[in-house]
Amino acid sequence: MLLLIMSIKDLRIILELKYPMTIDTIFSRLKEQYPPGKFGLRDPFRVLIATVLSQRTRDEVTDRATEKLFAKYCTCSALASADSKDIEELIREVGFYRIKAPRVKEISRMIDNDFKGKVPADMESLLLLPGVGRKTANCVLVYGFGMDAVAVDTHVHRISNRLGLVRTGTPEETETELRRVLPKRHWKNINELFVRFGQDICRPIGPKCSLCPISDICPWKKNK
Repeated sequence: MLLLIMSIKDLRIILELKYPMTIDTIFSRLKEQYPPGKFGLRDPFRVLIATVLSQRTRDEVTDRATEKLFAKYCTCSALASADSKDIEELIREVGFYRIKAPRVKEISRMIDNDFKGKVPADMESLLLLPGVGRKTANCVLVYGFGMDAVAVDTHVHRISNRLGLVRTGTPEETETELRRVLPKRHWKNINELFVRFGQDICRPIGPKCSLCPISDICPWKKNK
């Protein structure tokens, strides 16, 4: 009975995708326009702190603040010893910087003391760090360690729903559904592809559908 239920549920998802729109088609076309690798594999600690700073902050602002912070404090031990007020000044551009400054300091202290100076490479340990949710943890796993994980930010959540890959109300629900419907070979690429696509074309307001490489198979455009 369970197998039958799962089969019907999977069939419903396939039908809702309205072929010829398939997951592989979406990814192959987006990879042609946005070859993966621009974000690259980076230092896990830098990825962690940058992702914490990025919460409710535009990408370009996050990049500037991260550069300023790491230009002065380039290791977790240095950040752990830094004055919170100094961290505040360096990241002042980001949203909620007064909350994030002590959070960054505490994350650095925990990594330095509890994890022997190394960012943990597992979800359970990452979630112990203050201000780190599943999105941040998955970004660290993907961009810091090159692991297969589904990092869902606002771009991934919005675009996955527009394309009909999921029908979800929150990024957390989107991650759960994407882990179920996406072949694992696409997990580590979905964040970079959908973020770049979302910044460039599939914007929250005023998407550039006339320039979209998958507009012909997009149910959101057809129903708009």
